[in-house]
Parts: sequence; structure tokens; C-alpha cells
Amino acid sequence: MRISPALGASIIMLWSFGYPLGALGITAMSPMLLLTFRFVLSALLMGGAAAIAHARFPRGRLLAHVAIAGLLTQGVQFGCLYVGLELGVPSVIAALLIALNPVVTAVLARPILGAHLGRRQILGLAVGVAAVVAACAQRIITTGPLDAGVALTLIAVLGLSLGGLYQQRFCAGVDVRSANAVQLGVAAVPVAIVAAATPEAITDPLRAAWVIPVMVLFSSALCTTLYMRAVNQAGAAQAAMLFTVIPSVAAVMAWGMLGQRPDVGVYIGLVLGATALVIGRAVPRSAPDEESIRAERPGSPTPRTHTAGSSRVGP
Repeated sequence: MRISPALGASIIMLWSFGYPLGALGITAMSPMLLLTFRFVLSALLMGGAAAIAHARFPRGRLLAHVAIAGLLTQGVQFGCLYVGLELGVPSVIAALLIALNPVVTAVLARPILGAHLGRRQILGLAVGVAAVVAACAQRIITTGPLDAGVALTLIAVLGLSLGGLYQQRFCAGVDVRSANAVQLGVAAVPVAIVAAATPEAITDPLRAAWVIPVMVLFSSALCTTLYMRAVNQAGAAQAAMLFTVIPSVAAVMAWGMLGQRPDVGVYIGLVLGATALVIGRAVPRSAPDEESIRAERPGSPTPRTHTAGSSRVGP
């Protein structure tokens, strides 16, 4: 089954909106303080939704695995991403780097899941690297080969990819609503510690008052729910294809919201990035996935369901 046009368009718009919204948020308050508010409020919202739905919360060893996946997917990704935005990385470049997640995941899947990297994935990775270089060319010329902002954004991509693979490997069968609440709550702890230990400030209380609720409702709740629906409707591979156009839409939104007019290198990077994601979108099948396929046969145990890590990676 394919993702319906209305559902796909909604996900693209909401996900793209998250990047300039995050850039706007850090102009109102310090990144770690902003993330603390976002994580805490989102955890309460998702936890309440899970409780109302009588969703089962993870316990014991599974709870520990869900927490680790949350620290990677939520804490590392957004912590590094928001600091990178504060250091001057344009939101469109941040969107492009994060959108390379399927290619990075394909590379990391071999050592973590035992999946083999084929020629298609290697080619996708090469094109993806070219996309990053093209998009960041202007920054490379003005600030050097790798400034702190771009480096942190690359670490954010790594956290997102590792978190998703860890979730797939160790967190099968969790309810995505309760797992999201746990992951957001766990990620809030280190972020709040950093915020308390460093100088943090709210420079624009009025802007912060509307940016935070919009982040919680549209990025952490609505966008996540719609993406989960797309994964359940058509599978994670097809849902990931939406990333091929998200950077372009984010670029247009950033131009309108922030006045960040993309340079030629960004346009080239967007085209190459979309090409890389199309080429490398088919992540090699791993051993656990084979077990899932066998489980779907008649007389076999109930197959594994999608986990939060396979769908909760939004902006």
C-alpha cells in the first residue's frame, strides 16, 4: 500500500516546518533551555496520551534499552542540532544533513545488525558526501573545512542513525506512544543538567511563549503520529522516501520565516541529497528482519511491530 498524497504532504510540511521553527526558537532562548521545555512538555503530553489509551509501558531490561535509544535519538540528535543552529548553521543545511539519515543508517547497519552494504548503498553514500560538501561549500570557504556548527550537526545525524538502529535491534514490540514518552523524559534529564550548569537565558519571552507550544504540538505530537501512521500504512522504507523532498521544502520555509536565502551550493546539495537518498533508500535486510518475515507465516508467532525508533525521529 502506498502513502496517500494527503498524508505524505502533511508529513512533509510539518517535518520541514520543524527546522526553521527550531532556528527561530533559539533566537528566543538558549538551546538547552529550549530543549528542556520541549522534552518535558512533550513527555507529559505523550505520557498522558499513552495513559488514556491504556498503552503498556516498557519495564526492566526493555525499559533500559528504550532509554538508551531515546538518549541517542532525542538527546544527541536535538542537543547537537540546536547548538549547531545557534552557532550559525542555516536550517536548510541542517535539514539536508539530517535527511541523509537513511544513507548513514545503511552504512551503520552492517556492524550493528549484520546487514551487508551493497553497491547501491555505497554509491548513495558517495553522492551524499558530495551533497554535504556542496551545501556547506560557502561555510567551508568562510570558516574553514569543518566548523563547530557543522561538526555538531553531523554528530546529530550519527545520534539519529545509531538510535534508530539500536531501537530496531533491542526494542522490538514496544508501544510507540509509551516508548516516546519514556524517551522524551529520559532525554530531558541530561539536557536539563546542561541547562542548569551553563548560562541560559530567555531573550524574547513573547516569541518563546508561542514557539514552545507549537514545537510540542506540531513537531513532537502531530508530526510524529502522522509519520507512525505512514510507517504502518506503507512501511518504513517508503515513509523514509519523504525525506527526499523535506530539505527543499524546509529551504523555502526558512527563506520565508528567517530570511535565509539559499546559495547555489545549497541548491546543488539539495539535488544531490535527494539523489543520494533515492539511491541508498533500500537499507540491506538484517537477520532480525528475516525473523520477522518468517514470523508472518501461518502458524508462526505474532510478527514484531514497528518500534518508536523506526518512526520517532522528527525535528
